[in-house]
Amino acid sequence: MRKGINHFKNVLYWSAGIIVIVLVGLIISFIFYNRNLNNNLNSDAEQKLSEILEESYDPDTESASTEIGKTVEESKAETENIVQNEVNTNSINTKSTKNETVVEQKKEDVKQNPDPTFIKPVEGDILKEFARDNLIYSETLDEWVTHNGIDIKADKATIVKAAADGKVVAIKNDPRYGITVIIEHDNGYETRYSNLLTAEFVNLGEKVTQGQTIGTVGNTGVFEIMNDPHLHFEILKNSEYLDPSLLMN
Repeated sequence: MRKGINHFKNVLYWSAGIIVIVLVGLIISFIFYNRNLNNNLNSDAEQKLSEILEESYDPDTESASTEIGKTVEESKAETENIVQNEVNTNSINTKSTKNETVVEQKKEDVKQNPDPTFIKPVEGDILKEFARDNLIYSETLDEWVTHNGIDIKADKATIVKAAADGKVVAIKNDPRYGITVIIEHDNGYETRYSNLLTAEFVNLGEKVTQGQTIGTVGNTGVFEIMNDPHLHFEILKNSEYLDPSLLMN
């Protein structure tokens, strides 16, 4: 009786083991089948998605997408750069316009202010010529010296006239050439009238016209006291002495 029971138990255990093995095999087979199915589905889905993306690709859309994807800071920086470039361009254009205006204004100034023309400030013979680069004899100094103007012979108290329009910038008693009137003209020109008897006809800062009386001939110049009464006359441009004989009409 006991042997029969034991035999039954063994058969039962053996059957249960087989069932377990079969179940495990089924489970394993199901898992592998399911995994392969998913892989195939994923592969098909990825291929399909790739085809859709290729068909729908548009460079303009991508560019727009990139622009939309910029941060606020990047967009703001680009806007500021554009504005700054426009400001710089306007500034350059403004400077160019200003420079052109200045050039044109200078051209107009030259047209409006030609060099002055000079008349002889007093009638008479020239006693002593202009001698800037050579020497002439001075009776008063008893030596050979340069002479930066011309000496025009005239009787004492003869009227001296302004050689050109201008402005009186100095009235003085020069220690070498006596009573002197200095008139400033356009374009850097200047005339000097020395060895005067008087200069009471004009005032400092007064604007004078060509031919207007500015003084009278005298003999107040210490360096030329030995000469006859005359007008010592000089013309300068930008502080450089010129020969008055070449400029007077």
